Amino acid sequence: MTGDKSVSRFLIADVPRLAATVTRRIADDLPVYGRLPAEELHGDVRAIVDMTIRAFAEVLRTERMPPPEFLETVRRSAARRAEERLPVEAVVSAYHYGARICVEEVAATVEPHDLIEAHRLLLDCLREITAAVTSGYVEESQSLIGERDAARHTVLSALLDGRGPQLDSAHLGIRLPPCYLVLAFTIGRHPDEDREDVDATVASRRKIRRLRTELDRALGHPVLSRLSADEGLALVPSDAAPDQAAETDRARIERLTASLITVSGVPLIAGVAASTPADVPHAVRLATELRDTAAGTGRPPGVYPLTALLLDYQLTRASPARAHLAALLSPLTDGPDLPTTLRTYFASNLDRRETAARLHVHPNTVDYRLRRIATLTGLDLAAHTDLLTLRAALSAYDATSVGRARRAES
Repeated sequence: MTGDKSVSRFLIADVPRLAATVTRRIADDLPVYGRLPAEELHGDVRAIVDMTIRAFAEVLRTERMPPPEFLETVRRSAARRAEERLPVEAVVSAYHYGARICVEEVAATVEPHDLIEAHRLLLDCLREITAAVTSGYVEESQSLIGERDAARHTVLSALLDGRGPQLDSAHLGIRLPPCYLVLAFTIGRHPDEDREDVDATVASRRKIRRLRTELDRALGHPVLSRLSADEGLALVPSDAAPDQAAETDRARIERLTASLITVSGVPLIAGVAASTPADVPHAVRLATELRDTAAGTGRPPGVYPLTALLLDYQLTRASPARAHLAALLSPLTDGPDLPTTLRTYFASNLDRRETAARLHVHPNTVDYRLRRIATLTGLDLAAHTDLLTLRAALSAYDATSVGRARRAES
């Protein structure tokens, strides 16, 4: 009798004990299997182990690879593991680990040269099994991802349309929280998007994929989101009361925004507003307005609740007063230097030296520009009332299309 047939006979004679040993050791040494329900571990998993040992024994006896029906069973089993969210590497490892355990058991009772003769067939058999496992797992994963994405799209669309209360989200596998923190954010351009030797479309898609992946990773679950190349929207679940969530969860949202900026490699300016699922459309409008206010008034990358933008938000709402305030700065629009200097002066807490440092000019240049602003507007920056008027005028001016265009040029 050849060595591989000797090993085959040993395996067949000892299948029940070997299957029990392999199942127990897989559960002990591969943590994800150890956490499976006992009925599944000693039912489905044990049955697959038993079948695989018998299949390998048959491969050794006939020197032919496992038949298609066996590999199809392996595929279906891998698909069930995918549905249960077991990592694919653990599923593949279980087969290799089981093969190693069987070899260890056989090695104690057969001659070494018999194992050498069986080794090639073992590797070839594992290659076929690994291909079947990967195929079944990936196919089921793609199906689950498609279903999950479709469910997320359905829930997000319903919430944005104000149909949250009528939505049967549980049926779609998504639990609606007491409150959502709605993030509306600008997405800056990645340096790769402007390189001549890089496909800008590919660079943009990579940026979006990194943002979506980091959203899901940071929050520990798939997030309802809608992302494009230059802006995004995300609904972050919160257990806080809607009237307190923006401040209660502010540190968490700030960490999330910082991690999104780091991972994507682009600046983000976000507005955040809280609401119940039923009021998401109102929160989206407010978060978008806060985002636009922060971006329009030159705020740095970060996240901004209403409390961080109270004055600017109020001053930039459309009204006859806003138009008149913005018009006060119309004499400054012949070039970008004067509005930029005024904006930087306020951002520097009225410190002329800090303003000069930020603008990379001499402090005397700042003094000249401030005097020029006073002359053109008729407002004295040394007068408290005029200073407040200029600050209000700048916010109103930045909210206009002319102001935004001038900011882009500066």
